[in-house]
Amino acid sequence: MSFCHGLRLLYSQLPLFSRELNRPWCRYVSSSLALSSEKRASDFNSFVPRTNTCGELRSAHVGQEVTLCGWIQYQRQGLFLVLRDFQGLTQIIIPQDEAHSHVKKVLYDAPVESVVRVTGTVTSRPPGQKNPRMPTGDIEVKVKTAEVLNSCKKLPFEIKDFIKKSESLRMQYRYLDLRSFQMQHNLRLRSQMIMKMREYLCYLHGFVDVETPTLFKRTPGGAKEFVVPSREPGKFYCLPQSPQQFKQLLMIGGLDRYFQVARCYRDEGSKPDRQPEFTQRHLQNKDFEALKESAKSQFNQEVLHLIMKPDESLKSPLRKFLSEEQQSELIKALKVQADDVVLLAAGEHEKVCLVLGNMRLESANLLELRGLVLRDPTAFHFLWVVDFPLFLHKEENPAELESAHHPFTAPHPSDTSLLYSEPAKARSQHYDLVLNGSEIGGGSIRIHNAEQQRFVLETVLKEDPELLSHLLEALKCGAPPHGGIALGLDRLICLVAGAPSIRDVIAFPKSFKGRDLMSNAPDYITPEELEPYHIQVAWPAAEAEANKN
Repeated sequence: MSFCHGLRLLYSQLPLFSRELNRPWCRYVSSSLALSSEKRASDFNSFVPRTNTCGELRSAHVGQEVTLCGWIQYQRQGLFLVLRDFQGLTQIIIPQDEAHSHVKKVLYDAPVESVVRVTGTVTSRPPGQKNPRMPTGDIEVKVKTAEVLNSCKKLPFEIKDFIKKSESLRMQYRYLDLRSFQMQHNLRLRSQMIMKMREYLCYLHGFVDVETPTLFKRTPGGAKEFVVPSREPGKFYCLPQSPQQFKQLLMIGGLDRYFQVARCYRDEGSKPDRQPEFTQRHLQNKDFEALKESAKSQFNQEVLHLIMKPDESLKSPLRKFLSEEQQSELIKALKVQADDVVLLAAGEHEKVCLVLGNMRLESANLLELRGLVLRDPTAFHFLWVVDFPLFLHKEENPAELESAHHPFTAPHPSDTSLLYSEPAKARSQHYDLVLNGSEIGGGSIRIHNAEQQRFVLETVLKEDPELLSHLLEALKCGAPPHGGIALGLDRLICLVAGAPSIRDVIAFPKSFKGRDLMSNAPDYITPEELEPYHIQVAWPAAEAEANKN
């Protein structure tokens, strides 16, 4: 079920939900929903020394004395300044009379981005000076008292959304980037979406939110894991790449409807955003070269292009290898028309499909940068992908198999016999959810039979089943059929927010190489600090010599 559909159900089923209001927890939920729908702006100010936020004052507040706190967005000629907080902007009039000279000096001397508190009277802006682009544009506040709570030094960039900043600079000074309206919007949207998910799952469908451990042990197959040393010699924890096993154990334990917003840790560099910058004209040779380079660097795959000219002749590196008859057959087979561009790749079916699917999305990005509208950014199109293979041949050793999803995925009911005779031909009960061309979630029906799970691990995947002895033992204890799905929350919110990168919807993200540019993590640990963990670092010769010096 799509999340958007889920939200619609949340509100459409509230009348049905009211039948259960005799239960205490339901009464609490009902009252909470009622309070949230009638939320007053003053709630923001219950425990702070302000009466209002900088985004809520309107003409109805004219004549009221208010206290505002915020950052100085800008100051102009000592006459007025604009104060900013998480909710918006308010124009502040700096007094010019002698009686308030101290207030004038305080605000005039305060640098941009200083934190100030002002008290004054809300007044209407003079005729012709109202700003319809500002929600608070009908009013201004004439200051009576002012206090600089903290002065600000010169910042590495201005806190304005239209100011272009490199992503590395934004991540290095993330605490400043978070002040921007766009980041405030994205993170608050993220919070609201997660809250609606919890309400929908818990209050309407009886799901239980359970936290699972962060320190676990190595899991056979799947992504690479981060290792955490322990104080026992030679023994290590692993950070879970997914709470997969805990999901199954909870369902075996009777929590048949369980969910969590889980942290997953994978020791793999994330992929950079695939939106290269190009000049604003028709596709050129350098565009095709960029696509080819992307396919080569990401997938080690060659890609060729073919263009049908207006005179119906072909322009392609392939042309010199094809006869006129072969070119005609190719045009007919591909149904190519004038000005069409075709990308071609050859190789193993799974790999070629992955490459061409990626090229298709990158080509769409290129065309939309040129002004050709291909996708409606306000529309959400969902798609289920099913009938995946259960196993794939390993790229480094095609004679061996690896799980296409994970080693706990159950075979398709019709292909159960193939699992034991020809496992490479078996389909899985694995499903992916795609939104607007991006995978946002995936899951499967799990193996609930201990002997079948042992066969997959030991015979098909050549893994040591003792690493999962706890799970195999649990499956022998009356494990019901079960399954689940995991949504990529960061990617989902990125699509809903219209952000160019998932790093724009995460408060403190890592770079695509896995570094924290703000704190410079990961960092070195001294030999003395490593000693309790029985670890010594084997330095490469050059670095060892440099460390001595």
